[in-house]
Amino acid sequence: MTVPARREAARLLLSLDPPAWSRRHACAVADVAGFLARSIAASGTPIDVRAVEAAALLHDVDKIKAGRVPGTRHGDGSAAWLEAHGLPELAPLVRDHPVTRLADDNDAARLAAAPLEARVVAYADKRAGQALESMDERFASWRHRYPSGPADPVPGTADGPPRGHGWDGETAALVEARARDLEREVCAAAGIAPEAVRRLRWSRRALREAAR
Repeated sequence: MTVPARREAARLLLSLDPPAWSRRHACAVADVAGFLARSIAASGTPIDVRAVEAAALLHDVDKIKAGRVPGTRHGDGSAAWLEAHGLPELAPLVRDHPVTRLADDNDAARLAAAPLEARVVAYADKRAGQALESMDERFASWRHRYPSGPADPVPGTADGPPRGHGWDGETAALVEARARDLEREVCAAAGIAPEAVRRLRWSRRALREAAR
């Protein structure tokens, strides 16, 4: 299967019957990623906009009950699901998006060496919770929800975001510093400042069209 267009990616997401919180997050990330990818393309840097948008909409399928892949970490599960559904091109674009990967030197290095499309998806995830947020707001939200740090779990059976397993102060500072580096890199490629990041509002329309 080739990289799906917007409506087909939306149809795949809806096939999993995602809960409202998951759908809102997927839409926010996809809209931000679409804006960034199109800004990067307009600046003259080659990027697969279609792949970015599809991967961003489907980046968290392993957090949805019907999309879970037993025995895999978050991110790895989404990649495995995409591969199993004939979308191997998208798997490396979602594998290392979780913020928890920035706490591990090897994972962080793999993301830094990943295709630009993967780094755009990872950065969009760090700018979008249920809506577009600044990096400061996103990290404040994580600190509020997970005082001991977000989890990097093997997905369990309960719906909803996982609880934290603990970050010390040094690790938390390292994660945020690496996220800021990612922000500088992606925004430089797009030719914009972080405060100029916007949502390209396509995802909800695609979901409505896919549901017909």
